[in-house]
This record gives sequence, C-alpha cells and structure tokens, in this order.
Amino acid sequence: MRRVPLFVLCGLITISGVGIAHGKECAGVSAPDQVQVESSTLVLNGLGLRQATVFKVNVYVGALYTAKATSDPSAILGSKTPNQLVLHFVRNVGAADLNKAWEEGFEANAKPQLPALQKRIDTLKSWMADMKTGERLTLTQKPGRGIQVDVGEAAKGTIEGDDFSRAFLSIWLGAHPPNADLKAGLLGGACS
Repeated sequence: MRRVPLFVLCGLITISGVGIAHGKECAGVSAPDQVQVESSTLVLNGLGLRQATVFKVNVYVGALYTAKATSDPSAILGSKTPNQLVLHFVRNVGAADLNKAWEEGFEANAKPQLPALQKRIDTLKSWMADMKTGERLTLTQKPGRGIQVDVGEAAKGTIEGDDFSRAFLSIWLGAHPPNADLKAGLLGGACS
C-alpha cells in the first residue's frame, strides 16, 4: 500500500474546505453559510446591499438566514421557523437616521397595522445607537415570541408579537423595500 505524503493530504483537505469555511461575500463583507439560533440551524438565504440617496451610497450589507433557502418573500414572511437578519454596516450611521428608516419602512410596508405596532416601534427606536463601520445590528425572529434585537454586541431585548415580526421583515421583503436590489439579494439574487 502506497502512503500519501502528509503535506499533500493537508493540501487536499484545505482545498476541499475552502467554499464551506468562507460563506459568501458582498461589498467586502463575508457572511457564513449557516448560523445557529437556539436549536435551529439557519442557512444563508442571500446577501443584499443597502444603498441610499441618488448617489447610491453603500450603507450596509444585509444577510438573511432562514430554515430553508427560498426566493419567495411570502414564504419567509409566513414562516413558523426562526429567521435572522444581520445588517453589517459599511459606513457610520446615526441612531436618528436608523429611526427615520424604521418609520419610513413601516409606513411603506405595514401602514394599516401602524396603530397596533406603534408602541413597539417606539421601543425599537429607543434601543438604537449610532452604528460605526464594521458594527452589526442583528434581528432574530423567534416565532411565538417576536424579534430579538442585538445592537452591536449588546442584547437589547425582544419586541413581542408575530405581527411585529412580519411587519418588520416586510421592510426588506415587502412591496416597497429600501431599494429593489437589496430585496433581490436577500432573496438569493446577486448582491449589487
């Protein structure tokens, strides 16, 4: 029996694991292929780039994790399994700008529900902080419980209600996302 040299074996192991270890990348931000939310393993559904103003200024890369990859926004919004949206900021964004974006997003995609959601929207806004380049805002939907909000490394709490979770995710997956390419990327399209 012929032996394979150790350096050849190590090289083959390294080459075969490259795609698995690094996940996907968008605008210089890498996202793992999977995340763990309690006992659920979620897969990377897609990456999308949020651009603002007519000058298309890059703001953040969104990474959407779901139980099963899909390009159907209705399937994600109606899901009874956890989801996670990670916003990785590629520029500094003030808390006031984030809060304005939440107001505009809810207004554009969940206007009929605003009276029932307003107190919880106000709670979300009270938790926001100035986000620096490289920081993350992690929003984890836990069916039956609501959205867990982590700002940077700080766990802020959970905003209760599946109705809030659906309305919140509809900011990105609804009829009027911040920009169409962001929604397309989160649904598995190209990140551009």
